[in-house]
Amino acid sequence: MEKTAPPTLDLLIVAPHPDDAEISVGGTILKSKAQGLTVGVLELTSGEPTPHGSLEIRARETAAATEVLQLDWRGNLGLPNRSLEPTLSARRALAEVFRLTRPKIIFAPYWEDAHPDHLAATELVDAAKFWAKLSKSDMAGEPYSPPRVLYYFSIHLRIHPKPAFVVDISDQIQGKLQAIACYESQFVTGRQPTFPTALDDIRDRARYWGWSIGKKFGEPFASREEIGLPGVAGLL
Repeated sequence: MEKTAPPTLDLLIVAPHPDDAEISVGGTILKSKAQGLTVGVLELTSGEPTPHGSLEIRARETAAATEVLQLDWRGNLGLPNRSLEPTLSARRALAEVFRLTRPKIIFAPYWEDAHPDHLAATELVDAAKFWAKLSKSDMAGEPYSPPRVLYYFSIHLRIHPKPAFVVDISDQIQGKLQAIACYESQFVTGRQPTFPTALDDIRDRARYWGWSIGKKFGEPFASREEIGLPGVAGLL
């Protein structure tokens, strides 16, 4: 992970690989930044090897996407891609990030998927959230209990889980697609050049979720726990 201490954050997106945050939470990140929230992304792995990428290429692409998203912080735990496991050492490293960044909301991959790395990431987040609050520990940072974990849909199965809510990203869709397009090695090079491209699919999913709430574009999120509202005025 980065040597510099991370800042405290309102939102922290935990992603198995570079580009997962952009694909699933990119619009919400941009909207949250516009609302004055501090937002960070933590990748668990480098995402390499891939057919058309390299560590150097992915680093450049990630830096470009970070600039588009205007992130306050981005880090990488350096865990092994393709063989990510919820080990005790990985749990400790992630819990330390939670203790140092003290996010009010953590975002993690949805708990049902075909990708083993995504499933391992979900398990790691849930376990590290519990560990982060432990006292009498030599982990970095002070004990901290993150208030909430939300789960984003970065799913490799053709399933249709029901979200707890959908964020309107109508004004952020172009920025979201611009951030995703920074990962040229993953979404342009070697990909099908005609409709529907990978970016077409991502945009169309966002269009569907926008339609589901009567808006142009949306991003869905799930929760294992109920979400309280201060009142019904926000639903009007």
